[in-house]
Amino acid sequence: MTSIVGDWRIDLIKAYPNLFHPPGAGPEVARGYPACGRGWRGILNSACAKIEAAITEGESFKVVQIKERLGTLRFYWRGNLSTGAETKIVEAIALAEARSACSCEQCGEEGRLYRAGGMLTTCCAVHAKGRPVELTPGLENAHIVQRIVDGQFRGVTCSRYVRATGTFVDMLPDASGIEVRGGISSSTCEGAGHG
Repeated sequence: MTSIVGDWRIDLIKAYPNLFHPPGAGPEVARGYPACGRGWRGILNSACAKIEAAITEGESFKVVQIKERLGTLRFYWRGNLSTGAETKIVEAIALAEARSACSCEQCGEEGRLYRAGGMLTTCCAVHAKGRPVELTPGLENAHIVQRIVDGQFRGVTCSRYVRATGTFVDMLPDASGIEVRGGISSSTCEGAGHG
């Protein structure tokens, strides 16, 4: 007897139809169908629950694309939201993307960035292929965000994602070797994080 294994991505879309808006043809053809490994399922489920809770009546939200890129989760969306709802959603997605950078895409256990040929993946030691990407000490799990309002640079925020608590902790850019020049942040490390 053969067992049928369900597709976690379809289950996610069915659980959050107001975020994915699957077409009548079925959830497997929804535009936001996740293109990433099963290990990030819990991360996406948590993010979607927070996003759904942030949306109030009269607001709209639609997942455009979810994928793995350069070893981390990328979550693209569009919507018509209040400032409060948008702030909560941006935070939920930032937390999900940061958690993916230290969680194995295959199993969800704690992981790190590996390079195999030209591919970057975040994996645990069991699922890893290739070599670990060396990070500049102090920049592990760094999350760097440039604030641009109305086309004008408004500053850079730097934080570190703490996997144990699932939160961000503020860090000072200059104390971490991150330089801010003319509205552009830079670092000498490869794979320091994204934002």
